[in-house]
Amino acid sequence: MTCHVGLFISIVFCLCVSQCHGGCAEVDSMTEAVAGEGFLLGCISCKMRAEVTARTTVDWYFQPAGDSGEEEFRHIFHYDHPNASILHEDFSDRLTWQGTEQEDIQIGAIFMHNVTFNDTGTYRCIFRRTLFYDPLFEKDVIIEKDVELSVVAVANRELTAVVAEIMMYVLIVVLQLWLILVMVHCYKKISEEHEARSARKALKAQDIPVESKESCDGVQPENPGEENI
Repeated sequence: MTCHVGLFISIVFCLCVSQCHGGCAEVDSMTEAVAGEGFLLGCISCKMRAEVTARTTVDWYFQPAGDSGEEEFRHIFHYDHPNASILHEDFSDRLTWQGTEQEDIQIGAIFMHNVTFNDTGTYRCIFRRTLFYDPLFEKDVIIEKDVELSVVAVANRELTAVVAEIMMYVLIVVLQLWLILVMVHCYKKISEEHEARSARKALKAQDIPVESKESCDGVQPENPGEENI
């Protein structure tokens, strides 16, 4: 029984690892872009209760590096499914929606084309979500997330990022090998149990009395003495 449970948990775990995109995890955006290339501004806000329907709009604001004060944020992008709008001329034709393609938005990412050094600064992503608990009750929720973006001439790959990527692949390989070992072990256990059951059945069959075997071949006469007359 323990073997079967372990096998089931291993399969479910590996499926979850290999298909994590079906879930929702609030991963922080990258913060370093390369001039002249594209960059994905990530912004994720997961719902706490998946069974509750919702309608969400996403707005992006930008504050250039060196500016201070809340009033300095520029409204640059708005998404209300299925319509996306670029609202500032500095980003004209340079922003593309890369988030959830439905009204219930959890991923509010946008892709910035042809990054320039002037794009350095703070980007603010705001989710405005309306939760529909029942026909008579709605709740409005606002979530804000900031991304501090720096633009460089050449990409710098940090050592921690390299180590993390290597460890991720090592972990995936180890989990797959562990799953294979668990499956082989459980297969052997199941085969042994099957052979043991077959052996017990064979022993029981050998222990059947001779009279019982003869009764199975045909009906015995009611008065055995009549055969001797």
